[in-house]
Amino acid sequence: MNQPLADRIRPQNLDEVAGQHHLVGANGVLRKMLENGRIPNMIFYGPPGTGKTTVANIIAKKSAMTLYKFNATTATLADIKEAISDTDSMFGRGGILIYLDEIQYFNKKQQQSLLSYMEDGRVTLIASTTENPYMYIYQAILSRSSVFAFEPVKPEDGIKQLRRAMTVLNQEFSQEVTVDDQLLIDIMRRCGGDVRQAIGVLEQVYFVCQGEITEKEVEQFVPTLSGAFDKDGTAHYDLLSCLQKSIRGSDPDAAIFYLAKLLAGGDILSPCRRLQVIASEDVGLAWPMAAVLTRACVESAKDLGLPEAAIPLANATISLATAPKSNASYMAYASAKADIDAGKGTDIPHHLRAPLFQGYTYPHDFPHHYCPQQYLPDDVKDKHYYQFGDNKTEQTALAYYQMIRSAFKK
Repeated sequence: MNQPLADRIRPQNLDEVAGQHHLVGANGVLRKMLENGRIPNMIFYGPPGTGKTTVANIIAKKSAMTLYKFNATTATLADIKEAISDTDSMFGRGGILIYLDEIQYFNKKQQQSLLSYMEDGRVTLIASTTENPYMYIYQAILSRSSVFAFEPVKPEDGIKQLRRAMTVLNQEFSQEVTVDDQLLIDIMRRCGGDVRQAIGVLEQVYFVCQGEITEKEVEQFVPTLSGAFDKDGTAHYDLLSCLQKSIRGSDPDAAIFYLAKLLAGGDILSPCRRLQVIASEDVGLAWPMAAVLTRACVESAKDLGLPEAAIPLANATISLATAPKSNASYMAYASAKADIDAGKGTDIPHHLRAPLFQGYTYPHDFPHHYCPQQYLPDDVKDKHYYQFGDNKTEQTALAYYQMIRSAFKK
């Protein structure tokens, strides 16, 4: 049988859907909407294999609307228009539901073309995406749709689908192959909550085992880390964000976890770039050597390559997470840039301008290499962009700053 097993056992009602209790459970918002006969335009977003297409099929079946399924990677507007033409035929009398998978691959003009059909009520649109809809979907479509997040299916929730798969396989091939629940949980976990992928793995393992599926067979078909990993995708940038926020929050355990997830996807350069940003943005002046140490670890990682690159990057990650923190220099820059963007500070003091520097006083000719003079333009001359942090390093610098100014007054 050529049809994939995941399609052959696709749930036919909401009770059979694995996970997504917040959407299709007893108190799930989608279940309540369907029970009340309410089917608006919807955006489904979440990782692959979490039930987006399945739920769309169930909605179409319960609504009695004619369902047309398209994938934005291959479909064109002509395909959509041809389906919409059925609104004038007997096939469209109950209404037309268009399910558009991977809508992020439709450009802005193509997405705009869908609006008129959504607004005049000829079609109901359910679009799905694995990316953040607020970044990839045209705002006007979002404003006319309800957005629902599909979550990775928990291993315990995925067991019922894998058990159904085993039952179907045993029936179709007249066998009595067995498998332990804990191993099914392990398959789900390794597939990152992707039920479709987990069923595919189980189907392959089924045909190489000898009466019982064991961990040895599973390891031959599923890697240590599975699931989608797109270096240009939202999920990847989410991991980088989690890495930075964990380091900023001084949580070395969370920081090393997110580093491990990033490196498991085979990406070295993105963590290297982000760690260098963190060293200056979040640790900054509280430990100025952080940038030097991080740079050394990054260069070492690039020379080594994976898997050894993980060692210096782990050193940098833990060092940054446990270091004192200061964003004072970053905030000083942001404050100065805000004034520049507002058009301030255009008239630079004459005594600072090359080549004559008329009126400029040379600080090195004075004790402590300091003498007071105006450096900022007149309209911002009293601004203090930099605020000393409360860490030991910056407080030491503050003491020196105050000393040289008070010494000159004497």
